[in-house]
Amino acid sequence: MKDTFDVLRGPDYLKEGWRTIRQPGLRRFVLIPLILNLIVFAALISWGAKQFDLLMLRLMPQLPEWASFIEWLLWPLFALVVLLVLFFGFSVVANIIASPFYGFLAEKIAERERNEVSPPTSYRDILLVVPQSIGRELRKLLYYLPRLVILLLLTLIPVVNLVASPLLLVFGVWMMAVQYIDYQADNEKVSFIDTLRWMRGRRGLSLGFGFLVYIGMLIPLVNLLVMPSAVAGSTLLWIRERRVQPS
Repeated sequence: MKDTFDVLRGPDYLKEGWRTIRQPGLRRFVLIPLILNLIVFAALISWGAKQFDLLMLRLMPQLPEWASFIEWLLWPLFALVVLLVLFFGFSVVANIIASPFYGFLAEKIAERERNEVSPPTSYRDILLVVPQSIGRELRKLLYYLPRLVILLLLTLIPVVNLVASPLLLVFGVWMMAVQYIDYQADNEKVSFIDTLRWMRGRRGLSLGFGFLVYIGMLIPLVNLLVMPSAVAGSTLLWIRERRVQPS
């Protein structure tokens, strides 16, 4: 019964996170990574389109005239591939780019929640934590990728895939919670292993939070706003739940 209640409480933290990131003093930690991610992905899409166009220029002269319709078939296929790459790669790349800003965003929200005051954050402060932030993101990838690959392989096996496919979905939801709860955990110098242990003790709450984040991340452009909202919401979740049930 408690787990069911916790699952239902989890999404409330994401909703509160959305309200929180619109407060004065936090917007630069949202807008700067948002702009950086838009620039990076626009550049990647532009580069991919140019490369595909060059491929078409080399390929089409070699085909008979009657086969010219193939070009019209390949462009939609290219668009589909781009969408798939963005879907699977967006969260990983975007979080690596944004991780220093999101770490400070989590820290500022934690200070407000605890009524603490700290000196203003300079851009030099952000640059100094870049190596640590990227290192923590890579640690998450080491946890995520092997399990993802195993689950994907299991989905290819008949009968086994009846269990593996739902597990793949649950694991995706779990990783959304891990991704964002870990920001404030890292700020408080809690190891990644201890963070996972704490989350397993609140599995229902973590999955409830991660589920709404997962759904939001599936929606192009909306996912850019879901990310900082998830950082804010997960920070509130971490602080309040640890206050009620200390580890």
